Amino acid sequence: MQIMARVTSKGQVTIPKRVRDALGINPGDAVLFRIESERAVMQRIPDLIELAGSVEVPPEKRDIPWEEVLAQAHEAWAREAMDIDES
Repeated sequence: MQIMARVTSKGQVTIPKRVRDALGINPGDAVLFRIESERAVMQRIPDLIELAGSVEVPPEKRDIPWEEVLAQAHEAWAREAMDIDES
């Protein structure tokens, strides 16, 4: 899909309705612009609430306090960093 839009004197562009519909962009949504060579790629940034439940949590990891999850992750990162340094 290719759709043209004009830039205003203030550097603003209205995202055409067909593009908003295709990307699921609604008022108040955040978008990200990424520069790739000589083009800009725009994508909708999902609301974190929309992502809730999208990652499967293994049964053995459920009901662990968040602080413990972070501590385990930090320990794993530290072990990995030590392994890399020893190589």
